[in-house]
Amino acid sequence: MLAASLLLSATLTLDPDAAQRFADLALACVHQEYPNKIAHVLQADEDVAPPRQLTPAFYGCYDWHSSVHGHWLLARLSRLSPDAPYAAKARAALAKSITRESIAAEVAYIDGPGRASFERPYGLAWLLQLTGELRESKSDLYPVIQPLENAAVARLEAWLPKLSHPVRSGEHSQTAFALGLILDSGAGGERLQSLVRDRARAFYANDRNCPLAYEPSGEDFLSPCLAEADLMRRVLPRDEFAQWLKAFMPAMTLTPAVVVDPSDPKLAHLDGLNLSRAWMLEGIASGLPADDPRIATLVAASQAHAKAGLASVTGEHYEGGHWLGSFATYLVTKRGIEEGAVRPRGSKE
Repeated sequence: MLAASLLLSATLTLDPDAAQRFADLALACVHQEYPNKIAHVLQADEDVAPPRQLTPAFYGCYDWHSSVHGHWLLARLSRLSPDAPYAAKARAALAKSITRESIAAEVAYIDGPGRASFERPYGLAWLLQLTGELRESKSDLYPVIQPLENAAVARLEAWLPKLSHPVRSGEHSQTAFALGLILDSGAGGERLQSLVRDRARAFYANDRNCPLAYEPSGEDFLSPCLAEADLMRRVLPRDEFAQWLKAFMPAMTLTPAVVVDPSDPKLAHLDGLNLSRAWMLEGIASGLPADDPRIATLVAASQAHAKAGLASVTGEHYEGGHWLGSFATYLVTKRGIEEGAVRPRGSKE
């Protein structure tokens, strides 16, 4: 048990220089409108408008979801290190984006015709991460953004009961990753949290023999197998999770992915895969009983992926710089381990 504890405590922590680098990446892009990739349904000519008018809170960082989790990064780091050199700039950037006028426009946009699937589930889950940070830090911005949080929660509560099968992709549509973010955020109160736990069990409790050897696809930034396991450790009691994992993922051999061209926005996804794999592997280890022999393998793989992933967070190419800092921050601040998921009833600590 002591060995397992030491292994987990040896994983990455937030370094001030790295935090500054991550914050600088977000500060550089949250109000940079172009280049911009929008997923925008047009109903009429008057719907043609620049991003800053369509979604005036979250128009930077290349696309809506990256803007949202860029703002989350600033909220997260300024909460954890309120006196850091970047913290005042981070709070100012958040206040510039999150105003009553801009949030009202965001709500109107989400609720507009033809947008039922807008940023669902990835962007909406990251939005709840942002609102969760602001709520937990008791920020004055939380009441301002709360109408958008309510709209996102309502959208998810309407969608999840109708989703007949999980989405097992390695990109934005993946269900397991988004459900994990929602649980970590604590958003939506017990109604949404209970719905997410119930749907996770319905989607994944009977899964067996995940084809880990088939991963990754060439443009993945999420692992379908690891994200599912990382979700289920949030949902199942510890001993039950240990048994489920044995049937679901009997093999755990993984090596970090290599990006051949980091200037290609799709190929650069593999840098994000290394970061998300790192935190998922650590999360899976944290969900096992302390004497489980698999912990050493999981933590070693997590550390290898973290080393590869963090080395890619340079900002040299905007294709990765606009979003990889958020993934790195989620990893090194252990958002999904230390604060996010409450162990289910019956869990053995």
